[in-house]
Amino acid sequence: MSTHESQTNEILFISDLHLSPEYPATVQRFLNFLNNRARKADAIFILGDLFDAWIGDDNNETPYQDIRVQLGLLTSSGTDVLIQHGNRDFLLGDDFCRHTGTQLIPEEMVVDLFGTKTLLMHGDTLCTDDTGYLEARKFLRSDAFASDFLARKLEKRKAIAADYRKQSGEATSLLPGDIMDVNQSAVESVMNKHGVTRLIHGHTHRQARHQFEINAKPCERIVLGEWHSDQGMALSVTPDGVKEITV
Repeated sequence: MSTHESQTNEILFISDLHLSPEYPATVQRFLNFLNNRARKADAIFILGDLFDAWIGDDNNETPYQDIRVQLGLLTSSGTDVLIQHGNRDFLLGDDFCRHTGTQLIPEEMVVDLFGTKTLLMHGDTLCTDDTGYLEARKFLRSDAFASDFLARKLEKRKAIAADYRKQSGEATSLLPGDIMDVNQSAVESVMNKHGVTRLIHGHTHRQARHQFEINAKPCERIVLGEWHSDQGMALSVTPDGVKEITV
């Protein structure tokens, strides 16, 4: 990671902003964040669903171009911006990263945060009780789907995405709450797989810090909160500890 001339030793984590033309106040809150608090950090990790729907890197309508410009200014100033795909913006690609100076990271990534190995995920694959979603995810993440979808004209892609969001919202409203949350066995399995005692993720919109044990070792799962027009949530990690901040 790059460093500022006056290093702050702070890393920020955000997720589930769901930026779109329909929510200009949330977009403005994010742009203000990029121009202020984010400038003081060494790195920003965006753990999925930066956008409510990403239909291709060639979509230049408002506000996406403004967001590209401001992200580019932030990375040029010395703050690293690392982005994980979410379930809404998994088509975010190399062109977006090239224009903004951001980096795409794997859907499971372990980082050393001031001495603590921490697993970063969007969190959707932890919701193993939602079998219908996981089946749909396999299809949507396939190369065949991406090739077919991105080959269509932009207006057609917009219409398909709008219809998908509507269907997804209706389906979600019919599911019991626990199906939409993570499965604890899945959490413990992936943490064991990577040999970590801390996990940070988003997706569920259930902001919290969960304490538990795996193999008699104390562990923590930190869930990032979603953004609204009147409030954004970020997790600040420094050598002094971890804290949630409102931005």
